[in-house]
Amino acid sequence: METLYLKRGEDRRLRAGHLWVFSNEVDVKRSPLTAFAPGQAVNVADAGERMLGTAYVNPASLIAARLVSRKPDTPLDADLLRARLIDALALRQRLFEHPFYRLCHSEGDWLPGLVIDRHGDHVVVQISTAGMDILLPALIDILTDLLHPASLLLDNDIPSRDLEGLTRGVAAPLGPVPDVVEVEENGLRYAVPLTRGQKTGWFYDQRDNRAALIPFAAGASVLDAFCYAGGFGALAVRHGARSVAFADASATALDFARRNAEAAAPHAEIDCLRGDALNILADLRRDGRRFDLVCLDPPAFIKRRKDARQGLEAYRRLNELGLDLVEPGGALMTCSCSHHLEAEALRGLAAKAAARRRVRLRLLRQGFQGPDHPIHPSMPETAYLKTFLFQVPA
Repeated sequence: METLYLKRGEDRRLRAGHLWVFSNEVDVKRSPLTAFAPGQAVNVADAGERMLGTAYVNPASLIAARLVSRKPDTPLDADLLRARLIDALALRQRLFEHPFYRLCHSEGDWLPGLVIDRHGDHVVVQISTAGMDILLPALIDILTDLLHPASLLLDNDIPSRDLEGLTRGVAAPLGPVPDVVEVEENGLRYAVPLTRGQKTGWFYDQRDNRAALIPFAAGASVLDAFCYAGGFGALAVRHGARSVAFADASATALDFARRNAEAAAPHAEIDCLRGDALNILADLRRDGRRFDLVCLDPPAFIKRRKDARQGLEAYRRLNELGLDLVEPGGALMTCSCSHHLEAEALRGLAAKAAARRRVRLRLLRQGFQGPDHPIHPSMPETAYLKTFLFQVPA
């Protein structure tokens, strides 16, 4: 196996536990990146030729190599892939009674570039790296053997593949995939769009954060902004909320949100508001609307570091609008899934918004992604979801 050498001093992050090697950290005189094929297995060594582990490499990517083992000469082959997926499956089966979860969470499960969501008998896979793409035939065989899925959707129409020089596409290697599936979470079943949904069909990462709102639901009026299929709002009406207003830019998302809320509580008052959620919130404020429970779960406003200023402004505006819509005595759940916004920054934005509005806040709960989205302790990039639940005292 060939060796990828790092420049002097560039081994510190790997020794601290990180899994990535950036292209500017490689000693290209000793190991030219152009000499490697995308996805090729390599040993990684420091400038003194001390081995750091095994990785797969991609000379076309800013992340030039991703470690798959701390041992040399241990490539990610079909056997190691199977062993790690068996380990990941065992963890989820310990955590959850029913098969609705993220089965594999990339670096969090020591399988960089691989995301697998399990929706009962239906499985969705996303592969974002060349090294993992090579293993696709073996992966399909392993998942078929371990899970016996009724369908498998390979949803590789994702921007991250562009960064690896991979083509995008969607495929169903085991045959037809249903357009709609049901998932179960917190004792409630949701219908979700599989073939035309967002991401891998459902956001299991918010499971525990949705459950945290249950004590506030009884008799409440709820605003579920950026609602997708109504994860927060449908659970709230199931637990006694008298009304829910869903806001989203997608007509499909709103259709599913209404469907799920009606199934959860047939007599609840349901309102669906289509458009830019920030503009909808501004219109609600102008109309003098207030809610007992406001949930703000936007897409990532900061996708790249260079977007930080514009993204921070969007988060600031969102949290101010959200606070303006909370009835005194009510609660605000604010979230961010941006890798580039730290939890303390989001908390600070909410605190500053409250100060500007002369509103008192109680921080009741700080949350993050659920345990089926494990965080690699040496990779802050894997701790992407931040949530805060505040009460606005009367």
